[in-house]
Amino acid sequence: MQLFAKFQSFKAFVQRVVKLAMPYFQSDQKWQARSLLLAIVLLNLATVYMAVQFNDWNGVFYDALQNKDEPVFWKQLTRFTYLAFGSIVIVVYKFYLTQVLEMRWRQWMTTYYLQRWLSNQTFYKLELTRFTTLAGVDQNSINTDNPDQRISEDVNQFTTQTISLCMGLLNSVVTLVSFVGILWGLSGAFSFVLGGISYTIPGYMLWAAVAYCLVGSVLTHYIGKSQISLNFFQQKYEADFRHHMVRVREYSESIALDKGESVEKTQLDTRFTTVISNYLALIKAQKNLIWFTSFFGQAAIIFPFLVAAPRFFSGAIQLGQLMQISSAFGQVQNSLSWFVDSYSGLASWRATTDRLTSFDESMAKSEALMATQTVSSVDSNSLSTTDLTLSRPNGKVLLANAALTARVGDAILLNGPSGSGKSTLFRAFAGIWPFSKGQIHMPANAMFIPQRPYFPNGSLRDALAYPEPAAKYDDAALQTALTDALLPQLANRLDDKEAWGQMLSGGEQQRLAIARVLLKKPQWIFADEATSALDVEAENTLYKRLIAGVLLAKGAIISIAHRPSVAAFHNTTLTLEKAIATDASNASTAATYSVAAIHRS
Repeated sequence: MQLFAKFQSFKAFVQRVVKLAMPYFQSDQKWQARSLLLAIVLLNLATVYMAVQFNDWNGVFYDALQNKDEPVFWKQLTRFTYLAFGSIVIVVYKFYLTQVLEMRWRQWMTTYYLQRWLSNQTFYKLELTRFTTLAGVDQNSINTDNPDQRISEDVNQFTTQTISLCMGLLNSVVTLVSFVGILWGLSGAFSFVLGGISYTIPGYMLWAAVAYCLVGSVLTHYIGKSQISLNFFQQKYEADFRHHMVRVREYSESIALDKGESVEKTQLDTRFTTVISNYLALIKAQKNLIWFTSFFGQAAIIFPFLVAAPRFFSGAIQLGQLMQISSAFGQVQNSLSWFVDSYSGLASWRATTDRLTSFDESMAKSEALMATQTVSSVDSNSLSTTDLTLSRPNGKVLLANAALTARVGDAILLNGPSGSGKSTLFRAFAGIWPFSKGQIHMPANAMFIPQRPYFPNGSLRDALAYPEPAAKYDDAALQTALTDALLPQLANRLDDKEAWGQMLSGGEQQRLAIARVLLKKPQWIFADEATSALDVEAENTLYKRLIAGVLLAKGAIISIAHRPSVAAFHNTTLTLEKAIATDASNASTAATYSVAAIHRS
């Protein structure tokens, strides 16, 4: 039963590997990929063929030495020159074409995973579900840490290790097939008497090689199997350590203001200690395996001579045959020892493959699980919702049966307690909140100003035009937008390249986000605490310009804000209020909110 379970586990793993590997060889680059793979396979077969030729050369050459046959000696040296040159050419091109295939496969897989990760907000939804409990879903089945590491490093390791191990296995199988017959023929029969009965074992050297490697493979697995999990967690811990350092760099100002260096140092030390502890365990596991494989490899050198020595000293075989037997035994033993020699690589490959397949499965489950439940349609004249219900990831209702309407010329302020779902409602309007039901009619030409605007590192013009290409706007339009957003000091720095999200203050970042809106002139604006870091005077100026812009474009503005000063720029207030819960289980854990409208002149 246990053996059957292991077989099923191995079968499932192979299926996952095939699922990872096959798309490239079935893609639009399939003929190029298959041609490279075929060339590498043929070169590996040529390597085995050259090994057979060298084995034959061993017999003739050493017999010539033993017989002091000078003409044959010089002839075989010439033959060796040809064989050596051919082997060099094969080795060089096998290396080159293998590297080309690895590079192109990695390029394709990286592009493929980036496209999936960045499509349909999968990157956002993976993070959304990472630290939350989803209703009716096994959290372990969708958790994915450090997708950046999986795309950048795991893909690279997967392509490299897969080709290396597969070609190594192919080489071993073909070598085994090629040399089994040679070793069988050279071995002769081994006869012995046991209990008064005479026994004869034909091709005994072959059976000795099989027994030797079978024992070695079993022992290798039991000695080295812990490396699979250790390699898996080593990659995870390294990525966690690196990710936390990136966060320290991104939030350097906040950490410095809070004097949080000691806390961050402690957290980084803790993560690095985990890295080192796991790495030490991995080193110890590798040390134990190297102890065994080193003894195994060294014993394999002398083993064929020990077994074949009686026949040599009896005169049954000559020196050339003895060297051929040693060479053939070595080839068969190396082929059968592929598992032993490759175990550390297999352990690392298994860990990499598990991380990549889990990432692939997480994205697939996220795409299926996060399929937007809201039925949305585009209405360029107004915003409306029908029976809109928003839930938390755990299934608890946050906003129930919301019926909202906003028309051209409206300026609506959305307020309510923190955690009541205001920003979540905006996410639903944007189509990125998957836990929603009902219907939303959205105007086509709309822009959102989030609480934490994003600016790509690079030139200021790229940050201002994001996500559109900066070339779409001339310098005059860009400079006007900056000036109107109260950032005249940046108007002449369009080509400066900076990390704008870190260099600018919170207020400047909000003004730059508003400059982006003033540049693009949308009809509808959804502003989520867009001026919370500004002084009242700047807030008044910018809100007047935003409202003037949407009125000119025949649109509307909807704002989330807690500051009373913002209310003056809106003619309608929508308040999220606690509703009486009809579901006892929901009421016991979190409040449900509904919308109440208060109209202002």
